Amino acid sequence: MRKLIVQEMLSVDGFFCGPHGEIDWHNVDAEFNETAIAFLDTLDTLMFGRVTYEMMASYWPTEAALKDDPHVASRMNALQKIYFSRDAEKLPWNHSLKLSEIHADDIRAMKEAPGKDIAIFGSGNIIEQLMPFDVIDEFRFMINPVILGKGRTIFSTLNKTKTLQLRETKTFANGNVLLVYTI
Repeated sequence: MRKLIVQEMLSVDGFFCGPHGEIDWHNVDAEFNETAIAFLDTLDTLMFGRVTYEMMASYWPTEAALKDDPHVASRMNALQKIYFSRDAEKLPWNHSLKLSEIHADDIRAMKEAPGKDIAIFGSGNIIEQLMPFDVIDEFRFMINPVILGKGRTIFSTLNKTKTLQLRETKTFANGNVLLVYTI
């Protein structure tokens, strides 16, 4: 069975974006990109909410992305993308499927279908909606050495305790720490 994996960049104080959605604090370098490429190679599907999808779709298929980060861009552009939106237009990012609603049975069917794993990047609203369905198998938190003070957490609507099992850690020269947890 395929796993549904959440990959989030987080500040030390647990925010995935600043109070106005800003992510300019992400600590990305060559070592991070090597880890990202290795992770992308384990996937065949990406899942996004509308905001994250639009941000990603406005960058990865561009000439700038292909020039500045060709290895990550080629993988991002080749993967199947599923995004949830009630009102967004379909954007011209290849291999994209727009769904208007999240249904637990649809997510379970995706996980049971043959293929590689599925990952959610960013997309805090989608994660919050999926948490009650118990369909997320793994969290990959990339902790960045920054304290934002204010921002958005992916667990603001969680109403019960979830115990996680630490499976892997990795420290990076730039101060990032990757924590991989299974549920």
